[in-house]
Amino acid sequence: MKIVTLNKDQFNRFASKHRYRNLYQTSAYAKSMLRFGYSVHFLGFVNEKNSLIGATFIAYKEVFMNYKIAYAPRGILFDFIDSNQVRAMVEKLKQVLGKQGFMLLRMDPYIPITIRSNDGNIININNEENIILENLATAGFEYKGKNLYFENEKPRWEALVLLNKPTQMIFESFDKRTRNKIRKALNSGIQIYKDANQNIKPLYEFIKKSERKPASYYQELCKNFKDNFNIYYAKINPEAFVITSQKMYEQEIQNNEQLAEQIQTYDTNDKERMNILNKKMESDKLMTVYKNHMLMATELLKKQPEGIIIGGAIVIDYDKAAYILSEGFSDEYSTLNANYLMKWQIICDYSNKQFKYVNLGGIAGNFKEENEYSGLNETKLGFNPVVSEYIGEFDVILNNFAYGLFKNFKKNK
Repeated sequence: MKIVTLNKDQFNRFASKHRYRNLYQTSAYAKSMLRFGYSVHFLGFVNEKNSLIGATFIAYKEVFMNYKIAYAPRGILFDFIDSNQVRAMVEKLKQVLGKQGFMLLRMDPYIPITIRSNDGNIININNEENIILENLATAGFEYKGKNLYFENEKPRWEALVLLNKPTQMIFESFDKRTRNKIRKALNSGIQIYKDANQNIKPLYEFIKKSERKPASYYQELCKNFKDNFNIYYAKINPEAFVITSQKMYEQEIQNNEQLAEQIQTYDTNDKERMNILNKKMESDKLMTVYKNHMLMATELLKKQPEGIIIGGAIVIDYDKAAYILSEGFSDEYSTLNANYLMKWQIICDYSNKQFKYVNLGGIAGNFKEENEYSGLNETKLGFNPVVSEYIGEFDVILNNFAYGLFKNFKKNK
């Protein structure tokens, strides 16, 4: 086996046809990394018949005494079933990259090992998983394990909404809570639109705290992915918000009064009376919410009659799949559920384009126990996605001496 340098066209041709192709293993994503202190390189793996059998884009930085650490995002694109080829690949990586000052290579192949329902139950299993893990371990890769949260460079768990049904059937498959939140957002005068000018500035105000990436990062992605890059915004129409919030408040007052009357018709210990009492308590809460919405809407109409942007999302499409790469929304208007309506609009748009799925992004792999990501999971899993669990992250040491020095340096720092 040989390692060769590929140009971006050679790399793209191979990557676009690979079984585990993805938007992170593209020259567009590689070019975006150049602007942020990374160097990039396109590597090819050629067999004895001079055929290209693997490829990857790597991003790297010098981190210690001119030595470098490299990362192959959602790569390497390779057949990890062939143990001999995996060992040969690692030997060549050590020979070539190790001599070029690389200490370590990290990768997280885009290989799903299970497909699960939105409650975590396994639907399908990749029967090649154990073979791949054994081959990588034998070749010298250190496995980071089957972690449940966001310990890796990229999420190990992602939620994918399949677009294999008419949109009405997709909507009906969502859980009741999600459907209700989408309807409430519509009734709150929220409008979702795509920004034809791809202006990142308003959205960046919502995402900069959580993402911790400069605005130029997203501008670079926009430039390099071009027509495959879209920015969605959620905007409140104040006039519609005033009208709908008042209408919903008045309807809830009527509902609340009817429930109060019904309570009086049942005996104290009647189960039906308790059921109605619970509905009355829920109605009391809704009345408070709708009243606050009325006040919010009135104030907004006075101050910003032209409307206000309250959130947005970046979507990149690749290989007939849409990836929600980043999203952010105003905390002040969180009760309006703009994030639910945004996802629904994206699902509708890409369903109409006959895409395969919308990738809602990372979730936690813990479906049972309460954890810090339970709210994130609840939001995304309410859209009835399938969950793709990926194989995970691996490191291979390319220069033992240099990496040993680096670890000692970090330990003593």
